[in-house]
Amino acid sequence: MELFVVIIQVFSQVITLLVFVHVILSFVMSPVHPFRQAVDRLIEPLLSPIRRVLPQTGMFDFSPLVLIILVQLVSSILLNLLVAR
Repeated sequence: MELFVVIIQVFSQVITLLVFVHVILSFVMSPVHPFRQAVDRLIEPLLSPIRRVLPQTGMFDFSPLVLIILVQLVSSILLNLLVAR
């Protein structure tokens, strides 16, 4: 049971970190750079459904923030379910 708790915590932290890296790289690195493309391939499939649901807000993209909130929320719910047993 403890192993599942650790896996969920690590997974949510890695996803959150990758989202932050994705946002920062979008400001400072060329889209054709191999490292940025690798991060984009990991994060874009998670961001695309959120972008389809969120309304357009001009030049601001709130999908990374929504993704981080969703990851933390799902992680918290799963951890509460595992610890309650």
